[in-house]
Amino acid sequence: MPETTTRARTQRDVGRYVNDALRDRYFAACDAVYALGPAARAEMDVETRFGTTHVYRYGPTDPAAQSRTPVVLVHGAGSCSAMWYPNTAALCAERPVYAIDTPGDPGRSVQREPIHQPEQAAQWLDETLAGLGLDRVHLVGSSYGGWLVLNQAHRRPGRLASVTLLDPGGLEKVGLRFFVWIFASLFATFAPKALRPRLAAWLEQPVLIVPELRTMIRAGVRAYRIRRPAPLPLAEDELLTIRTPLYLLLGRRSLLVHPQRQVERVPRLIPGARAEIVSNTGHGPQIDHAEQINIQMLGFMDSVG
Repeated sequence: MPETTTRARTQRDVGRYVNDALRDRYFAACDAVYALGPAARAEMDVETRFGTTHVYRYGPTDPAAQSRTPVVLVHGAGSCSAMWYPNTAALCAERPVYAIDTPGDPGRSVQREPIHQPEQAAQWLDETLAGLGLDRVHLVGSSYGGWLVLNQAHRRPGRLASVTLLDPGGLEKVGLRFFVWIFASLFATFAPKALRPRLAAWLEQPVLIVPELRTMIRAGVRAYRIRRPAPLPLAEDELLTIRTPLYLLLGRRSLLVHPQRQVERVPRLIPGARAEIVSNTGHGPQIDHAEQINIQMLGFMDSVG
C-alpha cells in the first residue's frame, strides 16, 4: 500500500474511502449523474501541499467566450462536482467553467493534509487556482462550498473577480434543525418509490426524485468517511474586510441559515453586496430552480466583467 494512502487512512481530519470496491461503485454512480449534464472537455489533477485536487473543465461552447473570466464551482459537503449538472451547460455556454472536487469529500481528489482550518482552506484553494493557471475567476460555492468561497474572499481575494454564494455556510453556526433535515433526507432515500415525490416536496429535497442523484448520495455515504469538524461562521469583523463583488442567493425555506436575517445583514456588512431570497425552495436553489439561478448568476458575473 502506498505511503500516502496509509497516512490518509490514519491521519486525523483527513477523509478516506472505506475500501476500493465501494469507492469504485461510488465513482460509477457519480458518472451517471455527470451524464445528466454536458460532458467535460477535460479532467485534470492539480497538486497542492494538501493533496491532489481533481478538476473538470467545461466549455465554453462559443469560441469567442474563451477569453472571458472563467467560473470556478465549489460543491457542498458530502458531494462532488457532479452536483453541478443542472448548471454547467448554461454557464459554459458563456464562459470557461472549472468544477473542483474538494479534498475531504467523496470525489476523485486525494487528501493528504487537513484543510478545515480557515487559513489552510484558503491556501489550498489558492494553490488549486494557481495550478490551473487562473489569475482571475468568478468563484461560486454551495453550502459548505459557500463557506470555502466566503473564506477565500476574506483571506485570499487576489484571484477573485466575484463570489456567488448559494445558500452558503459561513454566515451562521449550523443549527440542530439543519442536521435533523440532513438525516431525515438520508433516511427518505430508502422510502418506497411511490412515497418519494411527497417526501421530496415536504423535505425540499430534489435528490429523492432524481434516481441518479439518490443513488450517488447513498453510495457516497457508504463509501466515504468525512473527518473534518463543521466550520465556524465568519465573524462580523471578518465579513467587514470583504471587498470582492458578492452575490448571495438564499432559499426562502433554508434550514442552514435564517434567510431574511442574512439578506438584510450581509449587504450591511459587505459594501455593494447583492442578496436575494429565492421562493419555493430550501437548501438547493441551483437544483430546484436551475434555469432561473443560472440566468441570475451569469447576469451578476456580466455586471462584474
